[in-house]
Amino acid sequence: MKLAKMKKEDLELLSHKDITYYILEEEGKMNTADLFKKVVTLLELPDKTFEEKIGDYYTLLTTDKRFILLEDGCWDLRSRHTSDKIVKVTEDEDEEDEEEEIKEDTILPDEEEDNYDSGDTDEDDDYDDANEDLKDLVVVDEDELEEN
Repeated sequence: MKLAKMKKEDLELLSHKDITYYILEEEGKMNTADLFKKVVTLLELPDKTFEEKIGDYYTLLTTDKRFILLEDGCWDLRSRHTSDKIVKVTEDEDEEDEEEEIKEDTILPDEEEDNYDSGDTDEDDDYDDANEDLKDLVVVDEDELEEN
């Protein structure tokens, strides 16, 4: 289906996702901005629509399983690629830092910790027993309440 030959009325019946699918099918991979500019142009939407809706459009692409984000920042059809070309969106640096912190804090069975806590601290004195607040409560029957 050639989008350029379609009537505006027919294009308006399609969702942005479907229009994007046909654009990628016809033209190949494109970045987010170029794709959305093409959608806005095809639908003859006002220029301010691009600036106001580009974030929503990006979210739309990320949630649709037909599209993949490639390493070069371009979108393409998932059907054209194997899974090894898909960008894995994670925060690798944060995960590495967390792993290092865990490694530093972990004591292996054959290691001994020099500053063993014997449990005799002032922190135990500050501990509030949850049941202590309830010790003064008394259970009263409904009959006793009515008599008073």
